[in-house]
Amino acid sequence: MAEAADFQGMRTSPARRWLRRTVPLALGLPLIAGLLGVPAAQPASAAEEATGTRTVDVSLDTVAPAAPGAKDTLTVSGTVTNRGKQTITDAQVDLRIGQKFANRTSMDQVSDRAGFDPAVDGRAVDDEYAVGVPRLASGISRDFTISVPVEELDLGEDGAIYQLGVTLTGQTPNGSYDQVLGIQRTFLPWQPEALKKKTSLTYLWPLVSSTHLTAETGSDPEQTPVFEDESLAGELAPGGRLERLVALGSRLPVTWVVDPDLLASVDAMAESYAVKQGDTIVPGKNQAVAKRWLSSLGAAVQNSKVVALPFGDPDLASLAHRGTSVSGSLSHLQPATDVASTTVETVLYVKPSVEFAWPVEGAIDSSIVDVATSAGADNVIVRSDSLRDDLTYTPTAARPIGGGTTAVVADARLSTAFEGDMSRSGASTLAVQEFLAQSLAITLQVPGKQRSIVVAPQRMPTAAQAQSMAEAMEGLSGKRWTQPLDLVDAATTKPDADANTTVPRGSRYPDRLRKQELQVGAFEEIRSTQQSLDMFEGILTQADRVNTPFGRAVDRELSTSWRGNPTGAEQYRDGVRAYLKDLTGEVQLIQKSDVTLSGRSAMIPVTVQNQLVQDVNDLVLRLRSHSPTRLGLEDKAMAEQAVRVGGGHSQTVQFPAAANANGQVQMTAQLFTKDGKPYGKAMDFTVKVSEITPQVMLVIAGGVLLLVLAGIRMYTQRKRAAAEATASPAPAAGGEGTDAPVEAPDAGDPGEHDGAADDAGHREHGHPGDPAPDTRPESGDPSGAGEKVDR
Repeated sequence: MAEAADFQGMRTSPARRWLRRTVPLALGLPLIAGLLGVPAAQPASAAEEATGTRTVDVSLDTVAPAAPGAKDTLTVSGTVTNRGKQTITDAQVDLRIGQKFANRTSMDQVSDRAGFDPAVDGRAVDDEYAVGVPRLASGISRDFTISVPVEELDLGEDGAIYQLGVTLTGQTPNGSYDQVLGIQRTFLPWQPEALKKKTSLTYLWPLVSSTHLTAETGSDPEQTPVFEDESLAGELAPGGRLERLVALGSRLPVTWVVDPDLLASVDAMAESYAVKQGDTIVPGKNQAVAKRWLSSLGAAVQNSKVVALPFGDPDLASLAHRGTSVSGSLSHLQPATDVASTTVETVLYVKPSVEFAWPVEGAIDSSIVDVATSAGADNVIVRSDSLRDDLTYTPTAARPIGGGTTAVVADARLSTAFEGDMSRSGASTLAVQEFLAQSLAITLQVPGKQRSIVVAPQRMPTAAQAQSMAEAMEGLSGKRWTQPLDLVDAATTKPDADANTTVPRGSRYPDRLRKQELQVGAFEEIRSTQQSLDMFEGILTQADRVNTPFGRAVDRELSTSWRGNPTGAEQYRDGVRAYLKDLTGEVQLIQKSDVTLSGRSAMIPVTVQNQLVQDVNDLVLRLRSHSPTRLGLEDKAMAEQAVRVGGGHSQTVQFPAAANANGQVQMTAQLFTKDGKPYGKAMDFTVKVSEITPQVMLVIAGGVLLLVLAGIRMYTQRKRAAAEATASPAPAAGGEGTDAPVEAPDAGDPGEHDGAADDAGHREHGHPGDPAPDTRPESGDPSGAGEKVDR
């Protein structure tokens, strides 16, 4: 407890403060050691750990305000940690104002310097504001807070960027003299008064996520959507990535850049939805989370500009470098752009701009520009490390690159400022300070030249990165050197005449990004899926029930979110293709068993089954005989009939056939679409032709004649017996041996068989081997063995 008290309140003596502030540390240490009779410094190999500036790790947790004004008090807080093996004594934490930076390039060198240089790292602020650390053991950390009125920093009257440093100076057993044992450097942007010509700054605020919706939907009228999992709900929940982006962006002057697929997915989640859980599908439970997020986003964007990317955020570079070799790949861009505007208007009730294309990391070449503008985009968001300028200043973002296309060039340093791990407060603070300093440096490059600068951050920032981005934007809220501008207006700003407008060649596209692109095989799979989908839609009476979920699923297969996840991309494509195959298989031919045909002509039935919930039409069923000379179909080798089958029903189609010779004949039935493309698998079966010869007919006729004669004889015998019984005397009532009279059957007796009526009924109902011609649901199992077709 005593050590803690000393840490908070200890101040060094006036003599020691004078010594620290006036004696050059780097050059005077050996002399001081000799005068005071202390041991000489150890050899470098032995003293490096104890005396190096990396002995103590200095972390800056806050710098507030990030861009102070003349009347503010600058507060810096953080932590010092002894990474060495020796205890540090008689130490203190100082704030230092270091060098003034002449340009942006010199600022890049700050993080690369390791040692302490008093000429560059500057003087320490008065000891009145230092924090004493009497003892800091190995591995121990201590927090510190230093507050200094800005007027005590002597920053001058003109705007500039200074190095702001925090050092720990102390002693170790190997060096009992004051030495800087740790230092952390950052930037202090200083602009005391608002400039007359401020830099217009456009900050893109991306709402993009990975793919969550599958192509599957329920068979109910609402077509309940099916999600891969509930991970999207985690992003939307309080504290989640997407929730933080909306909450933070709602209070900032930003341009929202939205993937309509995300909006469509959240909108689907807000209603009834289902989630895959292993091999089963269970109801989703996060409707309230989705509704709350949509409501917050709707309120946030009402007074802001919204830019909609094509649906699914397609990977333009992959399309340009690989997709163009596969026919039909580029045809997905226009529908994805068309549906983007409709989706945003439907969900958010705002009309978005769809005139911007955003290649991955803003990297372009001529082929990417061609693809990006093929769907109507007039503006391409580029990054300055792709379209480089050889100027001493940062030019205005907008510039013409030919063909009526404008490249909106985002500043690379500002755009990548928050790509690291921002979950640590120290890293976030350093990133914010550098961002603000870089933005001021741009303005101070040419004070009398007003320019427009664009910031295009990473597509899917984490919650911590979004927090750091918001802190940086809030640091600019004073509008002393920047003023907000939306992306649409930035694209129409007058371009700088000296800016580079030459699109780089394909050889300059980064290999790192090229290796992440979708391969040609992926585009071939997508084309195959699209072809199957087009054919399937052609037979449906309600094609929109299939077009919408599958069309959007194909868009998602092209998403930039698959970069770095080729396995996930392949699994998603396989899942879409497998589900589409299952659906198309619901319309099929029911497998027939072998058919026996007795006689020269008959009807051959083929049954089409539709297990979908909607009707199908525009199908043609073709039946082909492989031996038309033995068994023909209306004197031809092939016959066809149009087919229409109601949802959940079967339809039997009858084909007239004529036999010319006995034997087996192979038959093939195949469904076709109206444009002649085969649909589903062909069905093969065998017809056994067994003709009845004249000799056999004679034998049958003889047998029938004998049966008739036998019947006549039996009839006459019965008549004779009845006559004899009538002629004999009637016995007494109740007497034994009484014979009952036998009546002749009435010609109108209903029990008597009417052969003509039977024949007529047989013709009306068809052949006994034919399936019923109604459209009631039938089993999909093969028909029974030995199916027989009679004349």
